[in-house]
This record gives sequence, structure tokens and C-alpha cells, in this order.
Amino acid sequence: MALRHRIARPGGPGPALTDAVGELRPDGPDAVVVHTRRGPVRVARDAVVAVREVPPAPPRRASRAAVDRLERVRAAAWPAPVVEELGGWRLRAAGGFSRRANSALALGDPGTPVGQALERVRDFAARHGIAPAVAAPVASPWSNRVREAGWVTAPDPGPCSVLVAPVPGDGGAPGWPPTPGPDWWAAQGDPEPAADAPALAVLTGRRSGALRADGQAPTAPEVGFGVVHDPDGSPVASVRAAVADAHVYISRVRVVPAARRRGLGTRLTSAALAWGAAHGARHGVLDVAGDNAAALALYRGLGWVEHHRYHYLVPPA
Repeated sequence: MALRHRIARPGGPGPALTDAVGELRPDGPDAVVVHTRRGPVRVARDAVVAVREVPPAPPRRASRAAVDRLERVRAAAWPAPVVEELGGWRLRAAGGFSRRANSALALGDPGTPVGQALERVRDFAARHGIAPAVAAPVASPWSNRVREAGWVTAPDPGPCSVLVAPVPGDGGAPGWPPTPGPDWWAAQGDPEPAADAPALAVLTGRRSGALRADGQAPTAPEVGFGVVHDPDGSPVASVRAAVADAHVYISRVRVVPAARRRGLGTRLTSAALAWGAAHGARHGVLDVAGDNAAALALYRGLGWVEHHRYHYLVPPA
């Protein structure tokens, strides 16, 4: 709110007018308080001249460099077992386990015309038995180039929000194992895969088939798998956390239907942040499908804010 009120004019006749902008709160029957950026301003009610609503300032958009960095963090924390570099694009395959690990991450110049780069994406996808897709931040330069080449936004999932939050520096960290056990999979509602399954390679960070541009194997993220049990010992919720470049990436938060609305999702997210802090993380990051209103409301209520959005682009039908 912007509140215009009278104040005494120093050394002059009559009162002067000034404005106080901030959150307006009553202060007894005779005054109000405006919580401004410089501190609270108490104003007598009979000194108020006018009050008008001021819309909140729009949130600052993350820079392109910050968006690209966070996308690389997400890729490192969710590593595909097969990766090929194409200039500033990273072609990824994981046997179809998650579109995130089975798409080409486009963050820079592929070093070839976009049409040829997209043919490389198609060829790579065909060789690995996956559907061709390009992942890119929404409205980024390379997202725009791919769209200009005729590819379209995939409807499922549509644009997704990447949320960030600070990692608290205190509190006990849970001791989570680096591999998902049977209880973790049971809480996920999925059967436990074989030891050589691509899903397990992605979740545990094993990237035996991936090489960096310099020919060296990339550093695997540190991962942990948390499970919540009911008093009877049955697993009712689970989460995966991975630390990469001082970020803890939280994913696979799931609560079994019978145990929902008990705060277990909030409990797991807080525990994942604490686990990340114990492993050197200073920032938390997670992503939510743009049409998942319940999850977005939950995380925003916990203090998470949107950093940017990304989407998948696929060939037209």
C-alpha cells in the first residue's frame, strides 16, 4: 500500500505531505503502521490523506547464464548412462527411463545448422530405441531455433517449473543409503529393477558409457535415498536426493495414496535439504510439472520460488 499522510513542515507554515509504501497494519484505534523497506512507520489515522494499492514488484528473471548453469546442475544430478556431446547440446539416452535422461539438452551452439543438429538427435534416438526430444529452457535462444525448425512443445509433460530454495545450515541430517532398496521402490509404487537396468544407472549416478569432452568420465553425483515407514514398518513415502555443484537436487518425492495429507511430503523435502547440507549443498532445486497445482502450492508454501521453466520439443506429428 502507498499511504499519503501529513507531517510537520520543519521551519515552515502548515503541514507537508509524504508517502509511506509497504504493508499496512492497524495499530490500535488511533494509528496505523506501514512496514516499509527502511522499517515501520507509525501514522496517526487523522493524519492520513489517501491510501492506494500498489501492485507487487514483478519477480526478477534469472539471467541466461544462471538458467544454463542450473540446467547443467540438473543434468549432472540426473545423469543418463549414455551421453554424446554435440557442441553445446548434450544427447542423452537411458533406455526410456524418464524423458529427462532421454532427450537432447540444448543450451548452446551445436556447432552445426539446427536442421542438421536435429537430424543428429533423430539418429541418436533411433540408435538407442527412444523417442527424439530436445529439452531447453522456455523462450531460450535454442528453444526458439528448434521451434523455428518446426518442432513443437510436447504436451506431456508440458512446461515445467524449476524451483529453488536455500539449504538450512543446521539440523540433523538423515543417514541415507546410496542405492534404493526394496522399501524405497515399494513406496514409489514400482517393482525393483534388475541390477543392470537403465533406471538404476540414472538413480545411482552410474554413467559407465558417458564421457566428457576431454575424454574423461564425469564426476558422479553423491546420492541418497530416503524412506518413511509407518509404525507397523510398512514403507509409505520415499525421495531421492543428489548433490552436484553445491546444489541438492530433490526428486521422486512420492507418498503412497493411503498416507497422503499427513505432511510426509513436507517432511521428506526438509530431510532432503538437511541431507544435502551435510554433503556440501548450499542450494536446493527441484522441478514440478506446470499443471501440478497441488505440488506447486505445497512448495511455494514452504518458501520455494520459481527460477525458470523448461520444456521438451518433439517432431511434429
